[in-house]
Amino acid sequence: MRVMKKEGLALVKEVNGVLEAVTLTGVNVTKNVRLSTMEKVVGNEYPVIVYKEATGNWFIKGTTTKTMIELIEANEPEVITPTMEKQMEENPVMALIATAVEKKPVDLFMPELKWRHLVRSVVRGKNVMMTGGAGTGKTYKAQTVASGLEKPFFFFNLGATQDPRSTLIGNTHFKEGEGTFFNPSLFIQAIQTPGAVILLDELSRANPEAANILMPVLDEGQRYLRLDEQEGSPTVKVAEGVCFIATANIGNEFTGTRVMDRALMDRFTIIEVDALDIAGEVSLLTGKFPTLRKDAVQAIAEIADMTRKELKTEDPRIDTAISTRSTLELAGLMYDGFKLTEAVEVAVLPFYNADGGMDSERTFVQQVVQKYSHIDNPVSKEIDGTTTDDEDLFNITDDSY
Repeated sequence: MRVMKKEGLALVKEVNGVLEAVTLTGVNVTKNVRLSTMEKVVGNEYPVIVYKEATGNWFIKGTTTKTMIELIEANEPEVITPTMEKQMEENPVMALIATAVEKKPVDLFMPELKWRHLVRSVVRGKNVMMTGGAGTGKTYKAQTVASGLEKPFFFFNLGATQDPRSTLIGNTHFKEGEGTFFNPSLFIQAIQTPGAVILLDELSRANPEAANILMPVLDEGQRYLRLDEQEGSPTVKVAEGVCFIATANIGNEFTGTRVMDRALMDRFTIIEVDALDIAGEVSLLTGKFPTLRKDAVQAIAEIADMTRKELKTEDPRIDTAISTRSTLELAGLMYDGFKLTEAVEVAVLPFYNADGGMDSERTFVQQVVQKYSHIDNPVSKEIDGTTTDDEDLFNITDDSY
């Protein structure tokens, strides 16, 4: 039997004239809840709203009664059997993984299984490679799991590294009066930090020399780095519990990436990060921009979804899809008063080639967007299904952007 998670239920109350939603564990989730949703329950005897993980939305529970609140307060997120309790006593990591879902922020859209896998890999000090398209949130997920588990976090953008030896090992310097000395890199400090999460960003774009340096570091049977630049070439052992998370763009649509060495790939467990579906995209954009027009959010999500589906066809008319990073930018522009067509023109079209006239990539995207041109009509301003005027449209209270 499962009962509702404590983080999945919030009470709505008015504080200094402003409505707030706070979970039973004390987390303020106001910015993730529609104002209209809070307004509908605040006058009830038990003003309760429930988080639905499948959609990422907060909604009004039909049975918002005192009985439901007492049930949730009296139980743990899951009913633990005696067998599970014994297993958790013997294996503390299992207990930590069992609570992993609670540690996932509401704005992090990642399937529960993959999130638990990522948490387990970090706790066990495993190497993880997160693959997926650009703008799907690979880097953000790595940062989030480190902060959620309160782990030291180090970030190295290998795709932008011109001198891998300098970045990963260090430099030899000469100073008059002192002679030659070796200055170790920040990477040396990172691998000597117990329990650290080390992000190797854009590994698929890294110089091949970086892969050669990392081979023994990532090998479970070795886990060391030789300081070739330092006199005597000493070795530095990787500290206990260090987890390496690499991100990689793999596929024909990514220029500038390199074919990754199979021996290097074998040192990682792979977690595929998928693009959001329409419902997930709407939930994310709504959470970030709760006052943005409902039809505008839906349009952005559908336009992005069409490009992603087109890219998967046998003969796609485009070379890249609209990423979640781009949909957030589109929503941000509309949040600041740009029309949908204007936002697309400045934030999306530059990614698509205009060569070929009517058969060009850019024309295809413009045709997709044209279906939603009615949203630019000032007569139709829609928020939460109700029409409003321009003054209400720009009466923005959220300051998260």
